Amino acid sequence: MATVAFSTVACADRTLGGVAALAAQQRWPGVELRTFGDDSRTSACDPALSGHQKVRALLRRAGVEPVSLATGIGFGEAVSPPVIGHVFSDTERAVRAAQRAVDLAALLECPLVRVFGFELPAYERRVSGVRRIVDRLRKVVDHADRSGVALALENGGALDTPERLMEVVGAVASPLLGVSYNLAASWSAGQDPARALGTIGPALRILRVKDLRSGVPVRLGAGDVPWAGAIERALLAGFAGPVVFEYDRAWLPGLEEPEGVLADAIERLFGVIGAVRGGLGAPPPGAAPAGAGVGAAVGGAGVGGAGVVGGAGRP
Repeated sequence: MATVAFSTVACADRTLGGVAALAAQQRWPGVELRTFGDDSRTSACDPALSGHQKVRALLRRAGVEPVSLATGIGFGEAVSPPVIGHVFSDTERAVRAAQRAVDLAALLECPLVRVFGFELPAYERRVSGVRRIVDRLRKVVDHADRSGVALALENGGALDTPERLMEVVGAVASPLLGVSYNLAASWSAGQDPARALGTIGPALRILRVKDLRSGVPVRLGAGDVPWAGAIERALLAGFAGPVVFEYDRAWLPGLEEPEGVLADAIERLFGVIGAVRGGLGAPPPGAAPAGAGVGAAVGGAGVGGAGVVGGAGRP
């Protein structure tokens, strides 16, 4: 079964020590670490700003696993001018940034790096832009070989539907590239998230959950996004990757403080996961029975163990 984690975009104003303490207090098995790269000044808990040994020690002492390193890196930037730009432009900037993210994830013993395709120029034939994304992703995937790290490509921008995501994943054709699927982005684009997951199938690596009311992030269950049914469908299909709760205080600092929001989220997530697990039969040895409280569910084997892995590029 899948594990649950929260993204540090919920508490970008906290230190890594504060994030670890919050996760331990609320018994979250995992966290997703949002990074803005080597020279980041956006997030106080950006793992790129601390030594990897310190980051691992903080999380290990808290009993929390890093399930994903989330980046905003996209590969759609055009080469300009179209031909001579290959000589004079830095066409590999995103590739190098993603390769550095893979290296950081390996040092952190973090199994996944989230990336995007993102926008393509309106003047360009789509096939050319997709080819460029594929070519750049292949270079990062090759770099990730034997590192213990895989990539998860998230829906958004030019890759806003499951079909477009899978077009790229299929073209790269590597077991080291899968999908991070953002249910709220899918729903906001007028898609049925549960049906979209059927298109993604076993390529799903991260299931990203948030709830929205009138486009504004709210507590899980207080909005309109049909996240619970999508989680159920993914789990029944055998998904074992992390379910990551995202609460966008990093971008919207006027939102409610994270403690109560995260406490509600873990309760609701374990409720859905526990109900599905109960319907599938007996839980694994050491796991809490379906319907048990959050503390019991996480304190034992939980729903898979924290180490289990299966908008404009800024989430």
